[in-house]
Amino acid sequence: MSASLYRRRRAKNAIVQLLAVGAAVFGLFWLVWIMWTTLSKGIGAMNLALFTEMTPPPGAEGGGMLNAFFGSMIMSLLGIAIGAPVGVLAGTFLAEYSRNSWIGETVRFVNDILLSAPSIVLGLFVYTLVVAQMGHFSALAGAIALAFIVLPVVVRTTDEMLQLVPTQMREAALSLGVPQWKVIVQVLYRSSMPGIVTGILLALARISGETAPLLFTALNNQYWTTNVLSPMANVPVVIFQYAMSPYENWHSLAWAGAFVLTMFVLLVSLLARYIVLRNKIAHD
Repeated sequence: MSASLYRRRRAKNAIVQLLAVGAAVFGLFWLVWIMWTTLSKGIGAMNLALFTEMTPPPGAEGGGMLNAFFGSMIMSLLGIAIGAPVGVLAGTFLAEYSRNSWIGETVRFVNDILLSAPSIVLGLFVYTLVVAQMGHFSALAGAIALAFIVLPVVVRTTDEMLQLVPTQMREAALSLGVPQWKVIVQVLYRSSMPGIVTGILLALARISGETAPLLFTALNNQYWTTNVLSPMANVPVVIFQYAMSPYENWHSLAWAGAFVLTMFVLLVSLLARYIVLRNKIAHD
């Protein structure tokens, strides 16, 4: 290799590395700025009333977001309860029964489309499918919309985790005369459970901050309710409405809700990362 060619390649490599570092710094700058703004404004608005009082009416002082936290918890858990089992079963079908068939490839392609679909489109679909038929908004419709977001994440995670299980484990169990369904439940699920749980936790972190689907399905409710067949308050929609309002008290509540939501997503993400790391250490 000539010296001139070597110098040109080193120069190109240095330029590409510089551009890559610049892009990373540019992205991190905005991320840190957003996090700092949320933390600085959110911590200042935190108080006990945020978790013990209902959302206040327009212009009123004080108040909290107890009903919104409760509504978000109910709809997120319902979304996980609906979407996660279906996703695990679908991922199992792809990994164990149609790994290399055209049906499996078609399902994976459709799942990838659903995974990248805008959440507002899913909300509009559930609005047509559920809300329009019921004639009113409801927390159940919101949970179904969130389940459509959970589903492709869990399908992808389950499919990939099961495919990572060594084939020798399947063959050893089948050679002993164990039925395939028992092999899946007692062998494959046990080996891939940390990865599947991680996928479910990441799906929970994703749906906890979704606003657009809930605007079309659950809408909002200023009062406390446990009826999942009626509109129910939730943190993302309350933040959206309060941030757009002209009332300073509502702005403070919006920042406090954003802070709590950010911390929740951070903790769930750290828990998922911890499960992955512990499983990696256990296998090393």
